[in-house]
Amino acid sequence: MTKMLELETKEDRMELLSQTAASFVERAKKHDENATFPFENFEDLHSIGYPSLSIPKKYGGGGIPLDELLTYQQIIGKADGSTALSIGWHMGIMKHLGENEVWKEETYAAVAKDVIENGALLNNAATEPATGSPTRGGRPGTSAIQEENGWIINGRKTFTTMAPVLQYFVVSASIEGTEDVGSFLVNRDQAGVSVEETWDSIAMRGSGSHDLILENVKVEKNDLAEMLSSKKRTPAGWLLHIPACYLGIAQAAQKEAVEFAMNYSPNSILGTISELPNVKKKMGDVELLLMESRHFLYSVAKKWDVSSEDIRKTMGAELGAVKLSVTNKAVEAVDLAMRIVGARSLSQQSNLQRYYRDVRAGLHNPPMDDMTIMQLADQSIKSLQ
Repeated sequence: MTKMLELETKEDRMELLSQTAASFVERAKKHDENATFPFENFEDLHSIGYPSLSIPKKYGGGGIPLDELLTYQQIIGKADGSTALSIGWHMGIMKHLGENEVWKEETYAAVAKDVIENGALLNNAATEPATGSPTRGGRPGTSAIQEENGWIINGRKTFTTMAPVLQYFVVSASIEGTEDVGSFLVNRDQAGVSVEETWDSIAMRGSGSHDLILENVKVEKNDLAEMLSSKKRTPAGWLLHIPACYLGIAQAAQKEAVEFAMNYSPNSILGTISELPNVKKKMGDVELLLMESRHFLYSVAKKWDVSSEDIRKTMGAELGAVKLSVTNKAVEAVDLAMRIVGARSLSQQSNLQRYYRDVRAGLHNPPMDDMTIMQLADQSIKSLQ
C-alpha cells in the first residue's frame, strides 16, 4: 500500500502532499526558464502514491471524493501550476472512468493496476490543429482503420499534456468508412507511437504539452475503449481540477504580494507599504476574489459528491460557471498582486511574472467562456418557460 493510501485522514494526506510539493516551488522556476519537464515532481508524487488516490477503492485506489481531489490539486497548483494541471488530467480521468464504468472492467482494471503498482500515467489525446478544442465538436483527422485482428491508427494530436511521462494515451479517432468516432487506448510502448517536442507556449512551460504522433499504430480490437459519436456530452465534475489549479496559482501570487508588502519600506514612508490604504485596498480585493472562488468551487464540488446521477446530469451550466468564475478571478487576483509589488513583479527573478503567464492558460482550458455563457443564458430562458 502506498503512503497516501495508508493515511486515514484527509488532513494527514494534505500534510504529506504539502511536504512533498514544497520542493516543486524552486524547481518550477528552473523548468519555466528552460522549458523543461519536471520529471522529479512526478517521481515524488509517485513515491507517495498520489496518482492512485482517485481510482475507486474496488480497484485498489483511494476512492476520494471530488471535493478532496480539488483540495490536493489546489495545493500542487500553489507550488507549481504546470505540475498541477498535468497530474490533474490523470487524476480526473481515472476517477471518471472508474466511477462511471465507461470502459470494459478488465481494461480499466489493468490500467488501474499499472497506475497503483508502477505509477503509470494516462491522459486524453483529443486536440488537433485542424479541429481546435474537442469541446467545439470537430471531427478528428486522426483515423482508425479496422482490420481482422484490431485497428491501425494514424494521426497527430496537439496539446498532449504530460506527454514526456504518459504511459497511456486515450486517442480520439474517426473510424474509416463510417461517421463514427472512437476512443482508443494506446500504450506508449506500441510501435509507431512517438512524441514530438513542440511545446513553445509562454504559459505552463513545464507541462510538456507536446504533439503525439501516431504512425500505423496497431492496437487490439479491445483497445477501442469507447464510441464517442453516438454519445451526448454529459457534465463532467472531474474537470473542476482545472479551476482548482488556477486558484492555487492565484494563492501563490497572493502570498508573494502580501509578503512583499509586509517587508517593503521605502524611505518616503514610515513603516511598510502594507499599511498604505491604496495597497490595503488591493490586498483586500485579492482576498475577496479568492474567498469567493473557494466557496463557489467547493460548494459545487460537494454538491456533485452527494448528488444522484439524475441531478449530476443537470449540473453542466453550474460546472462551467465555476470554471469561468474561478479562472477569471484568478487572472484578476494575479494582476492585482503584481500591482501591489509594482515593476519588480516584471523581473525574471520574480515568481509573479510566471504566475501571470501561467494563470492566463486557464482561459483556454475547457469549457470555453463563451460556451458557458450561452449555456447559462439557455438555462435562464428554460427556467421561465
